Amino acid sequence: MTYDLVIKNARIVRPGQKEVSQGDIAVTGEKISRVERNIRETAKQVHDAKGLLAFPGVVDAHMHAGIYSPLKEDAVSESRAAAQGGVTSMLNYFRTGQYYLNKGGPYKKFFPEVLKISKDKFFVDYAYHLAPMDSTHIGEIPELISKHGVSSFKIFMFYGSHGLHGRSDKQRDFLMIGKDQRYDYAHFEFIMRGVQAAREKFPDKASQISLSLHCETAEIMTAYTKLIEANKKLKGLHAYHLSRPPHSEGLAVFIASFLADETALPNINLLHLSSKRALNAALQMQYLFPHIDFRREVTIGHLILDTSSSSGV
Repeated sequence: MTYDLVIKNARIVRPGQKEVSQGDIAVTGEKISRVERNIRETAKQVHDAKGLLAFPGVVDAHMHAGIYSPLKEDAVSESRAAAQGGVTSMLNYFRTGQYYLNKGGPYKKFFPEVLKISKDKFFVDYAYHLAPMDSTHIGEIPELISKHGVSSFKIFMFYGSHGLHGRSDKQRDFLMIGKDQRYDYAHFEFIMRGVQAAREKFPDKASQISLSLHCETAEIMTAYTKLIEANKKLKGLHAYHLSRPPHSEGLAVFIASFLADETALPNINLLHLSSKRALNAALQMQYLFPHIDFRREVTIGHLILDTSSSSGV
């Protein structure tokens, strides 16, 4: 048998095994087809790992390609960096509105453009999860699932009166939604109902369809940001932390969880929990609503940085 690629002399890390093993890895059709101590068959390409560690590819389910740089550029640089770090699949958040493509409107026009820009730009496998910004988007959820395979949706809970860089009184302009639309807790409830309706419409895909939430409360963030801005002595991560207090995050976790129970939506991802209060809130909600699968995410940055870090914001 001839393989497309054989990686020789690797120290292989495998799930379910406590020890690192020395061996070779064969690849056929871009998939691992064999792992053994010594593969003797021929290969179109042979790479000597020289004792380096070989890990299973990482799936990064929370990335933001195309937010601060054009997507056609970010897709290249972010996916290259992902590949260098061992990430072989990346799931990117995307939405209509300012930043990203700076366009509003229905996803049936917007998302094909995103896919066209993305084609042949990524060094790794990629997919998107999308944010329903208005009622039109909620109605598009079934088509996004059936036509484009999108199964993950997201809510930024603080966008009601707070933007990416602080408080804002012009959220409709920022979100690019119509005057008859509101981005508030009622909208979040209707998103949940829309996602759950899609799970019921596609029972074979129900386990894959989920909703992620960035849990912060806009009103508390806006009020505390104003207080921090008035104190010129506060700077850096300490000021940032005080402007987005932990109880804002914890309260949003309570609201999101209650709405999930109200709408009977069981697949909920609580994103990048950054404080003890938020984690405690998430654990309390799991106890209160055991029928909901709360997946609790934390990022490396939140585990290793604190307000005394020299890293700025």
